[in-house]
Amino acid sequence: MLIIILALSFWGKINPKLDNSFFVKVKSGSFRSVIMSTGQLQAEKSVSIDVPSALSGRRVGIYEIKITQLIEEGTVVDSGGIVASLDQSAVESLLQNARDQLEKSLRSLEDVKLDTNINLSNLRDGLLNGKVTMEEKELVLSQSKYESPAVVRQVTLDLERSKRGYEQDVKNYKLKKRQDEFKVQRALDDVEKQENTVSDIEKLFESLVIRAPQPGMVIYATDRTGNKIKVGTSVSPWSPQIALLPDLNSMVSKTYVNEVDIAKLKKGLLVKVGIDAFPNKSFDGEIIQVANIGQVLPGSDSKVFEVVVKLKSTDPDLKPAMTTSNEILIDVIENALFLPREALFKRDSSNYVMLVNGRKLLETKITIGEENENFVVITGLKKNDEVSLLKPENWETPTNVSPQDSTASL
Repeated sequence: MLIIILALSFWGKINPKLDNSFFVKVKSGSFRSVIMSTGQLQAEKSVSIDVPSALSGRRVGIYEIKITQLIEEGTVVDSGGIVASLDQSAVESLLQNARDQLEKSLRSLEDVKLDTNINLSNLRDGLLNGKVTMEEKELVLSQSKYESPAVVRQVTLDLERSKRGYEQDVKNYKLKKRQDEFKVQRALDDVEKQENTVSDIEKLFESLVIRAPQPGMVIYATDRTGNKIKVGTSVSPWSPQIALLPDLNSMVSKTYVNEVDIAKLKKGLLVKVGIDAFPNKSFDGEIIQVANIGQVLPGSDSKVFEVVVKLKSTDPDLKPAMTTSNEILIDVIENALFLPREALFKRDSSNYVMLVNGRKLLETKITIGEENENFVVITGLKKNDEVSLLKPENWETPTNVSPQDSTASL
């Protein structure tokens, strides 16, 4: 204990007269507990400009396509104005292949029809000949009724054989006709399929120039990795967004809050939203969404939660992607005692202040409560108690000595 007192006394000797600027008084009054966070302005609602719907067709066979042209972000366009162009070369090649396949299918259909006509024509001729033969056998039978029984029997057998052959030929004809009809139908289906493929690719080709569905300011979308869309970016039916047309009449600030503070936040909390580009402007807002699951932002190791703050009013100067400073009001405590953060010192998970006691500093343990960017609510002191913003060098208290026994001379 003697060593510590001597050490602290030495600190007092080299600082015999501290300026009053090193001392602060415990303040009392209304305390605003706030959390500060940086955010980015976004439109609450936007119209999405996506890749053409024809790209998602199975028959097209293109799973991603590159952006070859893109107007400057922030450009105000009219309805139908050109926003972007997609790579035509890949679609041109695909369209030519589809047209070649359609031509091949049409030739195959003609071949099947021709073969069917020839086959069925031959079968019809066979049926006609079989019918004539059967009639001839019937005539022979009618003329042989005065012949011997053996001759009549032979003629009867010939007629029956002729009838059975004819009946079989009729069945074969029907089966063959049905088989050929299936062949023709399959060829027709293939032609229809190829025609639909060509039609889908032609529609895709015509829609490679992306136009705005309504007037508005163009804001680039982001890809799955969070990077903004640009010329050369590949888009697909699974990541279709190219740009957005935000509704600037309803703005939000999207921010991220550290996991340590997220338990304090809930929907409906009031927020003062400042705009970095316009330091003299601020807007009232409130929290409308707090994420349930945290995330790690690129380039950071700490986990954060997404929080969305809706502005209660807007301004023509506000633009998407502007940086905001968000002062989230957690609570207002009346008749609170509070000190600047710099006046607190921490050791062994406890908080201390250097209380001014005459010409000595009295190490005093305190309990902290709510806090904001600059101040902390405390208990364990009285209003107007003076504390030092500085602590003695080599500040340390033996474990068997209470903090109040540690003093330093001023």
